[in-house]
Amino acid sequence: MRTFLPLLAAAGVAHAHFTMQYIWVNGVDQGKNVGIRVPPNNNPVEDVSSPNIACNVNGATGVAQTISVPSGAEISFEWHQHDQRTGEDPISGGHKGPVQVYIAKAPSTAQSFSGSGSVWTKIYQAGITNASSQQWASDVVNANGGKHSVRLPTSLPAGEYLLRAEMIALHTASSYPGAQFYIGCAQIKIASGGSADPAKVSLPGAYSGSDPGIKINIYYPAISNYPAPGPAVWSG
Repeated sequence: MRTFLPLLAAAGVAHAHFTMQYIWVNGVDQGKNVGIRVPPNNNPVEDVSSPNIACNVNGATGVAQTISVPSGAEISFEWHQHDQRTGEDPISGGHKGPVQVYIAKAPSTAQSFSGSGSVWTKIYQAGITNASSQQWASDVVNANGGKHSVRLPTSLPAGEYLLRAEMIALHTASSYPGAQFYIGCAQIKIASGGSADPAKVSLPGAYSGSDPGIKINIYYPAISNYPAPGPAVWSG
């Protein structure tokens, strides 16, 4: 019987994958998959050198809808394991890890923008939210119905953008590849704004498999300060 236990555990983990399925703008649900570049399945990306690390599998191709948002809007991202909002946890409780959000301004339309090159700016990150209880940002997302939010900096110029949300599951990250990157990209249009020109990175390029926030054992010793991969957060 012991021989089969690892296989059963692995099967359980495989069924706990998830995708970003909804975008909310100032508390208003935009509808399932509206404006979102939907991947072919709910599997994670594990190769940080792959082009898929930008917007997931097939994420370089635009979709028809682009969501209009006001300057400084609060954007919420909603994730689920399967094609349902109820009946199960939004994400598996075992998939512990950080949440990060990036934005990239399109040269013209978001639909025609692949997200390649040094175009990405990080605008949010959260890792360990309670060191004593080992609560991660992913736990907060799960308790909040699969949602987390970010407020867009008002200094962002008007135009069309790709908005990239990322959850990194670290339960098998003690060796590389092992960390699981769950990535969702949405197309948005900001009608008015400022004139900021923040620092940018490329994806792939900003992450290395040896980064301490990517190759990490989160179980021993207990994590008190998580070193998030990628650039520092730009607050605007």
